[in-house]
Parts: sequence; structure tokens; C-alpha cells
Amino acid sequence: MNFIKKIFTGMSDLQRRIMFTLGALIVYRIGSFIPLPGVNASAVLHLFTGEGSGMMDMFNMFSGGSLSRMSVLALNIFPYISASIVLQLLTATSKSLGELRKEGESGRVKINQYTRYLAVFLAIVQGWAVVRGLEMMAPVNGIPAVVNPGFAFELSAIVALVGGTVFVMWLAEQITARGIGQGASLLIFAGIVAEIPGGLAKVISLGSVGQMSPAMIALIAAFVVGIVALIAFFEQAQRRIQILYPRQVMANGVMNTNASYLPIKVNMSGVMGPVFAASIMMLPAFVQRFVQSESLVVQNIMSFFTYGTWTYLALYTLLIAFFAYFQTAVIFNSEETSNNLKNAGGYIPGVRPGEQTVHYLDGVVSRTTAIGVAYLIVVCVLPIILNTHMGMPLVIGGTSVLIVAGVVLDTMNQVQSYLVAKQYSGVIKTAHKKGRFRG
Repeated sequence: MNFIKKIFTGMSDLQRRIMFTLGALIVYRIGSFIPLPGVNASAVLHLFTGEGSGMMDMFNMFSGGSLSRMSVLALNIFPYISASIVLQLLTATSKSLGELRKEGESGRVKINQYTRYLAVFLAIVQGWAVVRGLEMMAPVNGIPAVVNPGFAFELSAIVALVGGTVFVMWLAEQITARGIGQGASLLIFAGIVAEIPGGLAKVISLGSVGQMSPAMIALIAAFVVGIVALIAFFEQAQRRIQILYPRQVMANGVMNTNASYLPIKVNMSGVMGPVFAASIMMLPAFVQRFVQSESLVVQNIMSFFTYGTWTYLALYTLLIAFFAYFQTAVIFNSEETSNNLKNAGGYIPGVRPGEQTVHYLDGVVSRTTAIGVAYLIVVCVLPIILNTHMGMPLVIGGTSVLIVAGVVLDTMNQVQSYLVAKQYSGVIKTAHKKGRFRG
């Protein structure tokens, strides 16, 4: 223990944050292999084979294989993401929650607490659906999914699944507070990356036995590289709005005009918009796979959410567009930005301060977000079309690539910002020691 303590004592703050993040991700991966008591994992694997397993495969990839192994972390972070969606929608429509958000840090803490409570409730509901579905599953090769079904199994399994979700929520918050990057995104990122080697091994094995031609493998590799390049370009793309400040008279009598730029990112919502959309599209397929229903009405409703169908693609596209605009509206407040510029004496050339600035900013953000939505649709929906309708066997979906590339870029930007802040802090301390700053 003293040796480990000495190692962390000699590290910088950034190094400690990186080591904490890596340690948390290792703990998360270990937890994904802890089996749910009383469940035959080999029987559960049957759910991920055959027709209609595409959406389940995506859910399983996002969870890092926890679902196919039916571990205690099978529900993963998704109840918390679903709760975040509900709370954000309520915050935008409810006056009381909207005022609570305006209270600053105290209001944010209360909203986060409400989100946790709702996430636990959703985890209980989803856990119950999973447990009941496991009990109702037909034996696979004579092997039942549940060893000893009954109330004792149901209670213990639900408690284990909810406990796993609560642990993942806590781990994500710890990464956000004490590590590098956004905790929930990093956990999903870790799950996707952990499943990539298995997918690559599958492609190589198919190529070695002649079921996939070298040309197809090269085409898949080129497509993935192109998607990554497209993501890297659009995630860094921004519309810069010039801001001018009042002129100042210099010592030599020359008038000086201070100018800066307000950056408007093309994809301001980041990866959370597609993650929210994928979470909603996963839920019906998740419930349908575990809870079989013979009702014709239920089957017709569920058919709209069948992975790869045109109704699925249309709904997925609409959800991506909705959450991209919704997240942008939550992140960027044009009225608040206009007031801040007005208070600082800044203005946009050719635009009057106040209401006209608000309308101008709204128009710019709407246009840039429209470009961002088109980019997200190409990245997330096009690979599904190529996979399900054109027979291209992609081992990783566009949404997964977007999450991986987006999280990497976001983490790199955070590390760079941290290094720049530390560099300026060091310069200020050095100048202060030399006596250049006098109060």
C-alpha cells in the first residue's frame, strides 16, 4: 500500500486523473464478467444468434458483452441514460424544473438526484422484464436459462441487476469528477472497444475460409477509415462569429478595436444525441427479445422497431434529428449569450445588441445544427443500410464508430485544455516569484 501511495504521490494531477480513469475502466470490465446468479449463460447466448439479433448485438456491444454473458452489469448505464432523457425533456417543459436548473450548482445537484432515483426505478422495471423473460425462455438444447426459477431467483436477480446499474452510475460519476472525460460516454466507449477485437477476428476467420473475399475486407476497412475521417472533420468543424468590443485609445493616440470570435460547433450535441436515440430504439427490441408476446397488436407495434427495416431507419433518423436539436438547445442559450455580450460591451458587426442578436444567433445555430444532423444521419444510418439491405458485413456500426471517435477527440481536447491551463498557471506563479506582479 505504501508503494502504491508513493507512486501516486509522485504523479502530477493530470497523471493521477488518467490513472484513476484507467483503473475505473478496468474495474468496470471485471464487473462485466461477474455472472448473474442462477442463470445459464450458454442458453442466453441463443438470443444473440439468428434472425433479428441485430439490435441485440448493438445493445450487447454498447454493454461490452455484459448482456450476452448475462452478468450483473447486463443493464449497464442505459437506465441512467433513459432517466437523463426524461429529466431533460421535463426540464425543458416543466416550469418548476426549469427554475430549478437556473439556480446554478444547487439546482443541478437536485436534478441529478432526481435522475438517479428515476434511473433506479427504470432499472427495477427493466430488471424485472429481463428476469421474467429468462424464466419464460424455452430450453436451448435441453438447457434452461434459469436453474431454479421462482420468487427467490427473481428477487435476487433483480437486486443484482439494479445493484450493477447503481454501481455503474456511481463509477461514471467518479470518472467525471476525478478522472478525464465524461464518465457515461467513457464506459460505453470501453464496452465498444472491448468488443472490436472479437469482430475483427470474425472477419479474419471468414476471410480465411473463403466466405468473405479480400476485396470485401478491403472495402470494409476503407469504409471504416472514411467514416473515422468524416467524424474527425465534423467534430472539429465550427462556425466562427466575429465579436467586436469598444475601441480603446492607446498610449500613442491610435484607436484600437478588440476583436474575438464566438465558435459555434457544427455538432454541438456531440455523441450524446445519437446515444439517446439508440437507447430509445434499443428498449423495445430489448423487451421484445426477453418478453415474448403472442398478441398481434404488440407484434405489429414491435415490427416498427425491427432492426434494419425502413420504419426503424425512419424512426432512428427522426430521433437523431430531435435529440441533436434538443441537446443543442440545452447546451447553447442564445438569449443568455446575447446578454453576456451586451454586458461586456461586445457586438456582432451589422447586428444590433439585444433581440436582433438573439434572432441572429438562433439562425446561425439552426443552420449549423442542420449540417450536423445530416452528418450524424450519414454516420449512424448509412452503415445500417449497407449492412441490412446491401449485404456489407460490417463488424461495427456507425453509431459505435461515432462514439469511439467522439470520446477520443473529446478526451484529447480535455487533456490539451488541462495542459494549457497548467502552463498558464506555471507562468503566473513564476512571474509572481520574480516580482513582476505587484498588488
